[in-house]
Amino acid sequence: MEGITGKKIWALGPFNPLAVEKKDSKGRHLCMEWLDKQEPNSVIYVSFGTTTTFKVEQIQEVATGLEQSKQKFIWVLRDADKGDIFDEKEAKRHDLPNGFEERVKGMGVVVRDWAPQLEILSHPSTGGFMSHCGWNSCLESITMGVPIATWPMHSDQPRNAALITEVLKIGLVVKDWSQRNSVVSASDVENGVRRLMQTREGDEMRERAAMLKNAIRKSTEEGGVSRMEMDSFIAHITK
Repeated sequence: MEGITGKKIWALGPFNPLAVEKKDSKGRHLCMEWLDKQEPNSVIYVSFGTTTTFKVEQIQEVATGLEQSKQKFIWVLRDADKGDIFDEKEAKRHDLPNGFEERVKGMGVVVRDWAPQLEILSHPSTGGFMSHCGWNSCLESITMGVPIATWPMHSDQPRNAALITEVLKIGLVVKDWSQRNSVVSASDVENGVRRLMQTREGDEMRERAAMLKNAIRKSTEEGGVSRMEMDSFIAHITK
């Protein structure tokens, strides 16, 4: 197709893997072994990307909300990247409520280092994603058929969140962009998790997300629109 400048434009992607190979037990993250033991669509994955660090007050509210929701979860809790993400010396012991991890043992897992996001999203036990709505995270969640509880932080994320909730209708708002300078309360976190994971509304979002996942996969097959766009682009640059 042509843009307003008259130049050719191609819509390419997705570029993330659409199928994730299951690794042997030695090569898998510990959270995946826990995920294997959970029921289908029973776990919400909570991660806010690699460029955000929450204040202690907000961490406490998220923790309390997750605990009160009684919903199984994997929560990636780490500071924004400061160079080497695999440097364990950089990892901080975040200020969680006293006894939090003991109380949620069996119900939730807190990951303080890198987490295999694509593997988690592709796992059948994962039924929701609380996300900052970075484009990569959105695309990975959509292609794995997982609905999103949106919590945009900056940059393109507010628009991505609107795409998820208002256009595609495969997610709901936990933190509205208009309230970006406010602390999200534990009750708002709890309500968002319950709506996404424990209601018919959430089930309908999962159904739409699954349909979108299937449509995306078909688009990459022979004759699909994504495959045709890529073929057209390659033909253009090699002629």
